[in-house]
Amino acid sequence: MFSSGTTSSLAALLLLAATTCFAQAPKAKGGAEEDPYASMPPKRAALERMLTERGTPETFEATVKKAREQGIVDQAILEARFLYHVDRREDDKIAAMLPEFLKRKDEFKLEQSEIFAVKEDWLAVVEYVQALADLRKNDRDGFKKHITEAFWLSPRQASAFAPHIDRLRMEEAMSTVKIDSSLKLSSQLAKDPVELGTLMRDHKALLLHFWSPTSHESEESMPDFKVTATELEKHKVAVASILVESNPEVMKDAKIILKDLGDKPPGAWLLDSEKDSLQRLLRVQNLPTVVLVSPEGSILFNGHPSEDELWEALSKLAPDVKRPAIDEH
Repeated sequence: MFSSGTTSSLAALLLLAATTCFAQAPKAKGGAEEDPYASMPPKRAALERMLTERGTPETFEATVKKAREQGIVDQAILEARFLYHVDRREDDKIAAMLPEFLKRKDEFKLEQSEIFAVKEDWLAVVEYVQALADLRKNDRDGFKKHITEAFWLSPRQASAFAPHIDRLRMEEAMSTVKIDSSLKLSSQLAKDPVELGTLMRDHKALLLHFWSPTSHESEESMPDFKVTATELEKHKVAVASILVESNPEVMKDAKIILKDLGDKPPGAWLLDSEKDSLQRLLRVQNLPTVVLVSPEGSILFNGHPSEDELWEALSKLAPDVKRPAIDEH
């Protein structure tokens, strides 16, 4: 989703996907309100509720309180809190847990752990938390040191570490990129090519939206994109959708998608250039991807449209811009 701030469950990225020892929450029988842990001993039920809770912070803290009352040890509570923030992709809150992780680094007892199979997995997470804390301080050398150690300690958790490394490398690469405002791209909706500089004229920034009908997510997110683009244009942020493929079959499918958006889909709808490809310049590998460009051509954001960092960057340019609420249905 473009605007709803969808948080991907870290089924693929969750650090502990291969090491989690606790059972999956049993399905309730006879209705949604039935407690799936009711048949368990009280202590185990409190532990399971805490480990699997992904609701509001208040709801989670309530499960922590009940777990403490049942005698759940601090190690398990720390692990549950870590899982909660990882699954919600709250890197800042994970980084803020560093003092507690460092305090417990040498006191770790495997028999008190609910999610780690071996001590190396625990130590890898400590290194991971240190890496996030360094990244938060813009200490890139510290980040590289600790994330490398995390890889060494627990290679099977690499799928969780990799996105942070990719993000850092992307930021480093984009720091030297400048978008040529004189670049002209063919239009999907008009006869004449469109110069990027004309789109940015009298605007605070330009959002480039890379997409293709061959990408299922690109197609599914188009209604959200329409809402988002309309909101951004109200706040003087220009929007240009860049179709990254131009073969006849793709062009045909793209026209159908554009038709579904109405007579006047928001923003400009352009075709990437083969010679001066923006997709190559901006290292676009996944679709959809959005890139926020300043009037001077600098890259302010490059990533997935659901990332909070996009809206943080937009709010600095247009404080009144609001992330649109999307009807999931």
